[in-house]
Amino acid sequence: MIEARNFVISFESTHYAMQAERVLKEKNYEFDTIPTPREITLSCGLAIRFRENVLNFIRKEIQENNIRAKNIYEIKRLNNKNMVEEIC
Repeated sequence: MIEARNFVISFESTHYAMQAERVLKEKNYEFDTIPTPREITLSCGLAIRFRENVLNFIRKEIQENNIRAKNIYEIKRLNNKNMVEEIC
């Protein structure tokens, strides 16, 4: 049974992660800025975590504001392990 399901955007640099955070806060989306999970990448130290209900809205904001995101991942927590799938 899946214990938790979230989505995470990784960025090309901390600058872009902070830019995304500012844009998404202005739009009042629910998200968290987190350290980038090790299962994803070690390049940028920050990532944005959010729920599926805002996935398309956040994706649109990232594109419209020319924020250089690396990828979007779905992270499922199953039996105390993270299962990561790249979705974009």
